[in-house]
Amino acid sequence: MRVKPEVNLNCLLLGSGGRESALAWKLVQSPMLHKLYIAPGNAGTGKLGTNVTLDILDFEAIKRFVLEYDIDFVIVGPEEPLVKGIHDFFLADNLLNDIPVIGPCRQGAKLEGSKDFAKAFMTRHSIPTAAYQSFTPASLEAGFRFLEKLKPPYVLKADGLAAGKGVVILNSLPEAKQELTAMLRDLKFGAASGTVVIEEFLSGIELSVFVLTDGKDYVLLPEAKDYKRIGEGDTGPNTGGMGAISPVPFADADFMQKVRERIIGPTIAGLAAEGIDYTGFIFFGLINVGGDPVVIEYNVRLGDPETEAVIPRMKGDLLEMLRATAQGKLSSYNLSFDTRACASVMLVAGGYPGSYQKGLEISGLEPTAESYLFHAGTSYNEITKRTLTNGGRVIAVSALGNTAADALAACYRGAQKIKFDGIYFRKDIGRDLGNL
Repeated sequence: MRVKPEVNLNCLLLGSGGRESALAWKLVQSPMLHKLYIAPGNAGTGKLGTNVTLDILDFEAIKRFVLEYDIDFVIVGPEEPLVKGIHDFFLADNLLNDIPVIGPCRQGAKLEGSKDFAKAFMTRHSIPTAAYQSFTPASLEAGFRFLEKLKPPYVLKADGLAAGKGVVILNSLPEAKQELTAMLRDLKFGAASGTVVIEEFLSGIELSVFVLTDGKDYVLLPEAKDYKRIGEGDTGPNTGGMGAISPVPFADADFMQKVRERIIGPTIAGLAAEGIDYTGFIFFGLINVGGDPVVIEYNVRLGDPETEAVIPRMKGDLLEMLRATAQGKLSSYNLSFDTRACASVMLVAGGYPGSYQKGLEISGLEPTAESYLFHAGTSYNEITKRTLTNGGRVIAVSALGNTAADALAACYRGAQKIKFDGIYFRKDIGRDLGNL
């Protein structure tokens, strides 16, 4: 077994979005880092470390790369490799099992990979969440009867991963029954909707809370609020996220104490009680219902675009914190963060979240003193030396400010400098929180 160094670590970060861009930006600030590789990365991460062409679901190819390049540490950005068992793959291989992986094993990743599992877990451990029932094609008629007992709007969730598109909220009972049929019988979301969770609708303001845990202890990261709908005033279809703001004004000390006592503590204790070894991030999608936090969903990684508003507020060495997590020594790590606000505004391709063009040249990417650019859907053409669009969500512009209004103003000044055909961004991020 190799003896892992305390410094000069070679790290592999899996992913290619804005979340990974922000993580890479923070990781390269660590004196413990020797080399950072990002697979597959984007035009932004390529300026921070070395992008490598790897399929993040091809575990054998990842193994070959890890061994060839003497990787000491693996950080998994997105959820799909975790749900498909990359951590288990490392643990089961004698050549890899001494290399730390940040991200849960397959069983822990079911918190995100299966809505039904997550809801049952919360029920077992008395964690507040909306009332629900799960249905399969064989119980479609029972699903209709359950819908009839609920008041609109009706919330239907595909059990499995559906690229952020598996949650449908409808106001009409006939539409809800039609959608349930499409999800279950017609497999509208593929295998992900082979089981559908129907739950009561909760009214309130949402927020995202993040922890990093070694399975016993945890550190609480700054909370954030993201904005999912494409249109201003939260209109139009859902997206992967149009922006975020941190901190969240209503998440005061009393509210966050409720979150710790009622949600975070019982979740980590529940995982341990069920023998689920969990090392990595947990994202709690919460809703504030009359001053009480209720869980909407779990994710088993950091959120995007929330990461682009949270990471700039983190002080200290991210790699050191991740290493303490892998070693089970998180209890000795004290996380501090900038008391200033941070905002992030996502610049997206015209037509997104529907069909959109790729390969459009991006200009105005010169760094500024007041904002950060976290690339998401971008690529770099080595021949023409140009940065091009390569996805629906293209670049996040983030900024710190003494107030949320200051941070957002800086974001929008930065956003105005960036140009590509069809560029679009929401101009009302954070406005629903007041005084903005």
